[in-house]
Amino acid sequence: MKKLLIICGPTATGKTGLGLKIAKKFNGEIVAADSRQVYQGMDLATGKDIQKGKWLKDHWEIEKIPVWLLDVVQPNQEFSVAHYVKMSWPIIKKIWQKNKLPILVGGTGFYLKAMVEDVPTKEIPPNWVLRKQLEKKSIKVLFNELAELDSFRAAQMNLSDRQNKRRLIRAIEIARWQVGNRDWQPKKPPMMKILMIGLKAPLPKIYQMIDQRVEEQFKSGAEEEVRKLRERGFSWELPSMSAMGYREWRPFFEGKSSRGEVLKRWQFNEHGYARRQMTWFKKNPQVHWFDITQKGWENKVEEEVFIWYTKDHAKKN
Repeated sequence: MKKLLIICGPTATGKTGLGLKIAKKFNGEIVAADSRQVYQGMDLATGKDIQKGKWLKDHWEIEKIPVWLLDVVQPNQEFSVAHYVKMSWPIIKKIWQKNKLPILVGGTGFYLKAMVEDVPTKEIPPNWVLRKQLEKKSIKVLFNELAELDSFRAAQMNLSDRQNKRRLIRAIEIARWQVGNRDWQPKKPPMMKILMIGLKAPLPKIYQMIDQRVEEQFKSGAEEEVRKLRERGFSWELPSMSAMGYREWRPFFEGKSSRGEVLKRWQFNEHGYARRQMTWFKKNPQVHWFDITQKGWENKVEEEVFIWYTKDHAKKN
């Protein structure tokens, strides 16, 4: 059976570095799973580790390892989990055809979930025009509209969902799409054996690593990167420009805050993002966790991957 390795966890825990090491040892290729790193020209603030890599027509090669799904769209182009799933599977199948190991690496939990679990709505693309229209409406009006379109979905929502405008808008978006596509049937992921490796650390350590990385990104030219994106005409309202590392700069460019305030706000927001990532991934009992502050953790990861990857082969012999 085909195999798929996943390396996940909160930001700044060294997922890409581990992915490259595992890929070298087990003849693998990396497929990035990061909703911020898909955008071209958005490198420093997204932590895209391409400084030592080279672009090869449709993918990056970093330390001689192919890395897919970095720099696939412009900052003003639409990109959603539906796009990610559609683009990922042909790449993974191509890696399998070469008898190599595909390694999904990233911290965007929903992208990873959509790849390995049966999430029917993942293939339904966002409707940006509709979203802009719905954004102007109140939560009460949105919920009533959803109840008219899909009373069952509305009844399933808990209190938190009912008060979350983003979730209500997505639910309406899905309900409207399904009305016009009644014969549609979602595709199921192929049969495969999956190993999920999660990297973690105590929160104070994660905060320390985040702060250090953000400071390095700050000093390496994050401000200039944002400036160039703005000069190219990319609006603050774009989903790409609302990502962390970019939205924090808006008050500075509008003359409302200092560089120091940008740095503190950026670090603070990354802390919150790391907590949300841990909450998301901890819900998945399939994740095998490794504390990166513990001595020898990388060797333990390699050992677990080796046992999982060679298990079926050993049985056949």
